[in-house]
Amino acid sequence: MALNTSIDAGNTRVLTKGVKTMGTHIKADKAFSLKVEAVRALELSNRLHSTLNLDELFAIFQQETRTYIDYDSISYSHPEDIYTYNFGQKKHHSCQYRLLIGGQNLGELVFSRRRKFSESETITLEYTLSSLLNPLHNGLMYHQAITTSMIDPLTGVKNRSTFDSSINREIALAQRHESPFALIILDIDKFKGINDEFGHLFGDCVLRDVAQTIKLQVRDSDMVFRYGGEEFAILLSNTCEKGAQQLAERIRQAIAKLECSYNGNTTNITVSQGIACLHADDKELDLFERADKALYTAKNNGRNCTIMSD
Repeated sequence: MALNTSIDAGNTRVLTKGVKTMGTHIKADKAFSLKVEAVRALELSNRLHSTLNLDELFAIFQQETRTYIDYDSISYSHPEDIYTYNFGQKKHHSCQYRLLIGGQNLGELVFSRRRKFSESETITLEYTLSSLLNPLHNGLMYHQAITTSMIDPLTGVKNRSTFDSSINREIALAQRHESPFALIILDIDKFKGINDEFGHLFGDCVLRDVAQTIKLQVRDSDMVFRYGGEEFAILLSNTCEKGAQQLAERIRQAIAKLECSYNGNTTNITVSQGIACLHADDKELDLFERADKALYTAKNNGRNCTIMSD
């Protein structure tokens, strides 16, 4: 286990070291009780190993460490931005750590407060960080596995199983807060003909292009799913009928401008869409059935259009 550590100029000095094992500068304070630190680190490690949930992991870590090191904020960021954690408000003086295990970069952790950190306090922080490394590594692996299981590997949007759980949760939240909510179901027109004419690899390119175009049009709070085959579903929180219609039309028009190309073949794509807005007494099946019925109306009306359900 290793840490790459630095203390910024806010502590009146800059200390930057390469990768080192824990304990490299512990001799700086000969009166420091290593036994106490070792016991604390072991107890903290045991608590941190009790969960794989990253939110719970960092909540335990900040709660425990603040009992013997005073700081105002703690922030963690992963090098690939798969997870972040923030607690408190950042102050002038800080200790920043790059966390490494087996040569793998687990991210950066920053402690800050109004006054400088002493040498003995940085030693304590590094002992606590030694307890965090293995649980953090395990938690990140679990987080990535869960995230991967939610994603359709071809298109990069969420998959059908994630849709089933998400729509129930979002409907419950919207009804509890009495906020508007809408569902768009989108189907690529004549997709079977595209596969038959150009092959399934070309069809895969079309699915990826359509998915990416949808993602570019929606808000960060909207959720995009590949529902199955050439169908996509979009969940729109805090969105009224007018807003859902405007978004659906932006998506339809953006896709109509696509020229999908693969292996020398090029074709244009259109989509048909059905929209349903949440009623006060709706269940998941009610909302979906109305949107699905509107989609089939769009198909029967000549395709490349958007229909709002009753």
